[in-house]
Amino acid sequence: MKIDSTYKPGPTPTAPRPTARPAHEAASTGESVSLSQLAGAMQSTDKPPVNAARIQEIKDAISQGRFKVNPEAIADGLIQSARDLLDSQRKA
Repeated sequence: MKIDSTYKPGPTPTAPRPTARPAHEAASTGESVSLSQLAGAMQSTDKPPVNAARIQEIKDAISQGRFKVNPEAIADGLIQSARDLLDSQRKA
């Protein structure tokens, strides 16, 4: 796979970022935040949202030299992610 090197980055658009207010200030202005039932349930579960068995399997494969990396697939994914990001910034 050949990477196209004709891309020339343009000026990066910058937008002012809102500043976060301290919790005590938000409370004094009457603002409040509430979580959905699903968000509350997700926070209260003890099970992490990852597949620990799969992670261990990959770690073992790496340590034993059985894990094969596909650099073309990684490069394709990175390029597609960059294109998606640029497209979303142009639409915004």
